[in-house]
Amino acid sequence: MVIDKEYNMIFKRKSFRKFNDSLKLTNEELHHINEKIKELIPLVENIEVKYKVVRRDETTCKRGEYCLLIYSEEKENYLLNVGYMFEQLDLYLASKDIGVCWYGMGKTEEAEYKNLKFVIMLALGKAEPSEFRKDYRKCKRKEIGETWSGVNGLETIAEVTKYAPSTCNTQPWRVICENNKLKIYRTTNIKSIMPKDKVPFYNSIDLGIFLYFLELALLYNHISFQRFLLKEENKANLIPIATYNLL
Repeated sequence: MVIDKEYNMIFKRKSFRKFNDSLKLTNEELHHINEKIKELIPLVENIEVKYKVVRRDETTCKRGEYCLLIYSEEKENYLLNVGYMFEQLDLYLASKDIGVCWYGMGKTEEAEYKNLKFVIMLALGKAEPSEFRKDYRKCKRKEIGETWSGVNGLETIAEVTKYAPSTCNTQPWRVICENNKLKIYRTTNIKSIMPKDKVPFYNSIDLGIFLYFLELALLYNHISFQRFLLKEENKANLIPIATYNLL
């Protein structure tokens, strides 16, 4: 099953900081990347998203052989949508021994593509199987109690989702679990090396990645749900993102 395979990749994937320059992606692998992107499931149906795969030296990125440039309409929840969609690609590529790094501050000369604005890039490169994560439990992550309030029998879900990648490992998601309902928030209480004005932008992409991890973990554990995206409100510490009714 696709869900089982993707779920297992949660424990294999990692954010690649170094790539083996002696390994190269083949034309066939590049073709499969393009075909997989056509299958990505959006979080929000009516947001137009485009992409380009270019060589790394066409960007400011210092990692990988290629960069996947992501462009999107700037509609409500478009950053969540980008994170949700392209984390699917991240997990798929781990299954093909292709390393990925969400490269947040990278720039490209093409700030627009087919009238859509550049959002973020993924650095890509072929890797040896041994270069992927061997023991996911050694990841540096917050304790569940720091990001979840009330686990209520969802310990496995909470444990798995904390391994979602995030910008500078900020882990900006906060979850309140009560009465068969999950309330997902983005915290604004973030300490990071990122420029302060960039934090909400990249952490919103991170929340989209987290939502995909959450849904994958729920489905793998045979927990049905209804998802409701929320209108972001400018509150002091917690920005509402989504509610999940567990069925």
